[in-house]
Amino acid sequence: MTAGHPDRPGMRGGLTIGHVLEQLRDDFPDVTSSKVRFLEAQGLVTPERTPAGYRLFRAEDVERLRYILTAQRDRYWPLKVIREALEALDRGLPVRAADSGRPPPSTRTSDPVPAPTADLPADPERVRATALQPRGRARLTGPELRQASGIDKPLFSALESFGLLRADATGHFAAEAVEIAVAAKRLAEHGLEPRHLRPFRNAADREIGLVDQVLATRRGNGSRDERTAEILSACIALHTALVRTGLAR
Repeated sequence: MTAGHPDRPGMRGGLTIGHVLEQLRDDFPDVTSSKVRFLEAQGLVTPERTPAGYRLFRAEDVERLRYILTAQRDRYWPLKVIREALEALDRGLPVRAADSGRPPPSTRTSDPVPAPTADLPADPERVRATALQPRGRARLTGPELRQASGIDKPLFSALESFGLLRADATGHFAAEAVEIAVAAKRLAEHGLEPRHLRPFRNAADREIGLVDQVLATRRGNGSRDERTAEILSACIALHTALVRTGLAR
């Protein structure tokens, strides 16, 4: 193989389909380039392309292929089920095989993530720890959020309409939305409907704006994430103390 050939392994940080097959064949001796190209055509793996059109696979592409091939060989999953499992994994959700050997469909997951906690009042230290977690955590669909939190469709719709639950541009909800939904459900049991909770949304937006302003205009020790976590935990502590003081009068 001559230097500069597009099949050179590691070129542009990727592997050609031939080198991918070399990595897979110990575990999957029957895998072929046609099989890999078929899985690409089905949208299950998306290698990069060089200007000349050669496929370049990343390490995560190879692991994705291992997952697919294992699911087909050991669990007899059809492509539809594999696609659902991959979509769930891409959104940070765990996929656990059911007794039937099939993963739970993404809209009926039997292992909702995250488990609802919604401690009231919020613990500033837990808020700080959560804020310091890596980005790209679980993203839930509406049905997944309802199941994880135990709220019904009317309450879910009301929380959306009053801005307490907000989906991102892809229509998914952050992991923290479960805690919001659980807290709203508990408050509804005491007669506080979603329309009564709008002031909480407004107050949170004002606090977010204040934190953003401080981070943009003032310097401090630590990374931006660490400073954000410190400010958020202090805001939660202040809010909790003010409410408790007011209720104690």
